[in-house]
Amino acid sequence: MAQATELVQARTPRFGRGRWFGTESRREAVWGLIFVGPWLIGLVLLTAGPLIASLVLSLTDFNLSNPDAVRFVGLDNYAAMASDPNVRQGLIATVKFAIIAIPLTMVASLGVAVLVNSPKLFGRNVFRTLFYMPIQIPLVAGTLVWIGFLNPETGWLNGILKLVGLPGPDWLNSETWIYPALALIGLWGIGNFMLINLAGLQSVPTELYEASRIDGAGPWTMFRRITIPLMSPILLYNVVICMITTFQYFVVAYTLTNGRGDPNNATLFINLDLYREAFQYSRMGYGAAIGWLLFVIVLLLTLGLFAFARKRVYYAGGEA
Repeated sequence: MAQATELVQARTPRFGRGRWFGTESRREAVWGLIFVGPWLIGLVLLTAGPLIASLVLSLTDFNLSNPDAVRFVGLDNYAAMASDPNVRQGLIATVKFAIIAIPLTMVASLGVAVLVNSPKLFGRNVFRTLFYMPIQIPLVAGTLVWIGFLNPETGWLNGILKLVGLPGPDWLNSETWIYPALALIGLWGIGNFMLINLAGLQSVPTELYEASRIDGAGPWTMFRRITIPLMSPILLYNVVICMITTFQYFVVAYTLTNGRGDPNNATLFINLDLYREAFQYSRMGYGAAIGWLLFVIVLLLTLGLFAFARKRVYYAGGEA
């Protein structure tokens, strides 16, 4: 018995000391660094570096028109934002738009995903492709198409409303209707969210639906009691990504008004104000400070969402 035990111990590698473990672990570490190396290089050069540089710039009065006269001003840029009406208007406009756009995008993308996931839908693969295709179109080109579609006189949308006896609003020139119009334009690009929701729907175990049908549950009950809880991590991810992109809203607003923020600064979103300060007025230091304000706001909102969803999101593998 003692000899058998010694034989087993002799053939068992001693992890952390033996040559076998050390060689394999070093080889795995080297290959791991090789694979993540491009990402690490990109992180340092394209993300971390500019991030630190912008933080330094936000503490200066750096001006692109006179870069040699840069001075360290500390927190003066951040103090100036407290009394800047454009910053205040930018935050208000962004929040107003987010309140409309985020729920509409989430509901529409989930609804489309449920539709194209239905086995009863004829040609559902074609519809999946059609709903995803618009995000492949350049955003500026798509916005120009929507400008014509929402034209109060010749636009198709108001023409359709007139056919059913409803007055068509001046979508792009009204402070009341500009945010619904922008949210409607945003539905053009829900393909990514639809695709993620579709993957989530297909990951729900079908046996749960079968057991519910046997118990007499209807489609709405199964959707509310099974689909939504099991898809809650996917929905949380989509909400976070949609919130981040909404607070970075720029291209469509700039294309619509050429950066003016019409009507009456209603589309002067905080990201558009950042662009004007940094690149039109050459106040790069102040623009960097606005960028860091936006970063802190988005970070706090994201942390708040995760805290709110901690007990409301179901993770099949345990709490994340």
